Amino acid sequence: MQAWKAAKNALESVLEAVPGERIAIICDEDKGEVGKAFCNGALATDLWTRLIVLETGRQFRKEVPKHLLEVMSGQKPNIFINLLRGVGQETPFRVKLIHLETRDKKSRLGHCPGVSLNMLTEGALALTPEEHRTMQDAARTLMRKLDKITEMEVTSPSGTELSFSVEGRCFFTDTFVDWEKMKWMNLPTGEVIIAPVENSLEGVLVCDMAVGGVGPLNTPVRLAVKKGKVKDIASQDKRALNQVNAALAVDEWASIVGEFAFGVNPKAKSLENFLEAEKISETIHIAFGHNTDMPGGKNPSRTHTDFLISTPTVKIVGRDQEKTTILRNGKFAR
Repeated sequence: MQAWKAAKNALESVLEAVPGERIAIICDEDKGEVGKAFCNGALATDLWTRLIVLETGRQFRKEVPKHLLEVMSGQKPNIFINLLRGVGQETPFRVKLIHLETRDKKSRLGHCPGVSLNMLTEGALALTPEEHRTMQDAARTLMRKLDKITEMEVTSPSGTELSFSVEGRCFFTDTFVDWEKMKWMNLPTGEVIIAPVENSLEGVLVCDMAVGGVGPLNTPVRLAVKKGKVKDIASQDKRALNQVNAALAVDEWASIVGEFAFGVNPKAKSLENFLEAEKISETIHIAFGHNTDMPGGKNPSRTHTDFLISTPTVKIVGRDQEKTTILRNGKFAR
């Protein structure tokens, strides 16, 4: 698929862009080709389009540049697109940027840390309008099954055995704009998500696929969790172990659970980029850290680290305490 066409499809099908709206595309220097594709897609949608290119220096960003703060004042754009490098060290910067873009709950946001041109041409963003609608319908069907549940249990062949509460929390999806609860999402889309009760996660998480900010794993990473907080981390992959330890020590909330999500994008395949990997259909991922931008979320961490698990079995518990298997050995129940 042509990259500009995929961008146009995402703007129209996911962010519901309409002619005459204003869009600001914030782009790292090394994401220039992706920025050009989104500019061309926006112009083809008849949007008032502004491209802001950030210099990619040797230092990791910590604060939002002053010239970006100016974009947030006055008449804000209807839509923001962030095309940024996905390094874990810049997660606090990205969290601050998202907050500034969405704090008035008026602008919509497509946030793309680590986006690549290949995602637009062959990967998880290379969707036609019809394919977007099919994925959105699948997400709606899944959310109906998950409505009004109180607990979840997750196991996997690699050794994951977890339970957690979702009492008072609601599922949402990034496959379309929720105009009441959630006006921003990652692009590419392809998740059904919830913010678990932060002190409820119990058990063992064995991540055998990839970690956000780290990448694909050579050997699994094992996390022991008690009352929502990671208590022990182990792996024979020393590089991954060191990076996970650092990510979960950024602040006192970084090691506390923040997210659970199902992947539902049939075109997501690559493990090399976590932005796409977490959307792989019939996988699940669990994240620790920031979730205050999710319905009900109370974790204010400056960072957010995801752990992707293959071939999961997921059981849900209703208010009547009846258990239902929603995903069995990596296959959705039909």
